Amino acid sequence: MTLILFNKPFDVLSQFTDRGSPTTRATLSDFVDVPGVYPAGRLDRDSEGLLLLTDDGRLQARIADPRFKLPKIYLVQVEGAPDAAALDRLRTGVELKDGPTRPATVERIADPELWPRTPPIRFRASIPDCWLRLTIREGRNRQVRRMTAAVGHPTLRLVRWSIGEWTLAGLAPGRWRQA
Repeated sequence: MTLILFNKPFDVLSQFTDRGSPTTRATLSDFVDVPGVYPAGRLDRDSEGLLLLTDDGRLQARIADPRFKLPKIYLVQVEGAPDAAALDRLRTGVELKDGPTRPATVERIADPELWPRTPPIRFRASIPDCWLRLTIREGRNRQVRRMTAAVGHPTLRLVRWSIGEWTLAGLAPGRWRQA
């Protein structure tokens, strides 16, 4: 069994090919040259961080399937400064168009020491931002972004830090290692 931890950079697709696009976009094949592995779950093109790749179908299902409730920790830079009420809404579950989310664990954190993003997040002196550490146990399409927007604080930058026991610690963007 092969399990790869990959730090997916911003603007990279979570797939090995880019079919149907008139322009060539970066994909996993630009970074990972290991035959027979596939992503266990997805990470949006405009999100960064941990993506697990494996050649084991059962492991892939266990990682990606919400039934197993594997915790996923995200470092999220949001616009504004969420108050206690906004954080409590995230903690109890947010109503989205596709139904309520499961409760999340969330806390405000100091600016994390992360690599610079290319392109950088646009800084606006008149609008503050802050960082959250958000843990969810499901994985709907663009879920974290939709949750923060629902409580009035759109996501500016999203970095998945860990999935279950696997973490991004010590792994530079565009790099991978076997678990």
